[in-house]
Amino acid sequence: MSTTTISEEQVAAMQVEDGKSKLRKWLNMNFRIEMTDGRVLIGVFLCTDRDANVILGACSEYLKGVDGETEEPRVLGLVMVPGRHIVSIQLDDTTPPQMYSYDE
Repeated sequence: MSTTTISEEQVAAMQVEDGKSKLRKWLNMNFRIEMTDGRVLIGVFLCTDRDANVILGACSEYLKGVDGETEEPRVLGLVMVPGRHIVSIQLDDTTPPQMYSYDE
């Protein structure tokens, strides 16, 4: 009877691959990011890095007004959100995916 042992390095490599596959699934999906200053950003997830910085495309910023209601969104376009300012990240299924059309 033979047994197979897996080293800690192999386990770590498998976990990295699992994380990479999750990130690949999230590419081009709408993300909703809440920031430490209370702003909410909604945009298309394009990439991230080791410091948890996130790049969103076609991004809009939502602020809460004095009366607690959400104000009209401000279109930002392409943004880089520093990881240290992120409170939470969610997949946003309330916003339809960005569709681009080119008029001829």
